[in-house]
Amino acid sequence: MSIPVEVVGVRIEMPSNQPIVLLKEVGGIRYLPIWVGAVEASAIAFAQQNLIPARPLTHDLFTSVLHIVGTPVTRVEISELRDGVFYAQIDLQGGTSVSARPSDAIALAIRVKAPISASEELFAQAGIEIPDQAEDEVEKFRAFLDDINPDDFLA
Repeated sequence: MSIPVEVVGVRIEMPSNQPIVLLKEVGGIRYLPIWVGAVEASAIAFAQQNLIPARPLTHDLFTSVLHIVGTPVTRVEISELRDGVFYAQIDLQGGTSVSARPSDAIALAIRVKAPISASEELFAQAGIEIPDQAEDEVEKFRAFLDDINPDDFLA
């Protein structure tokens, strides 16, 4: 079963100084933290803030190519966690599915406004629950994301 999620944002996890992207199940209290690389964190943050770089990033290039060949992304699914590694699928119109890193799939989905989902098994394996009373913490996190600059993720 696939659960729709929204991208809450990207932040730096301390003390490891490792970027994470935080997904939240739509209409629920479960979150899915996914550790990503600094470049991928920047790509996601750029897309969320609608920033357009002077030259296209890889995800922008891929978006353009898909548009030119007339093959839109229909959805992205964060599908599994195996040996500590997250996996994702990018579904294209016409029934083709491409394996991808979750960070790349999320960066692409944000750009093309494709729905993102995660498997129930993945939530059971790696999800965390944040009850409604903890929503203040999530709002503080969102405020932090509003003030962050994508350049903060570059080493």
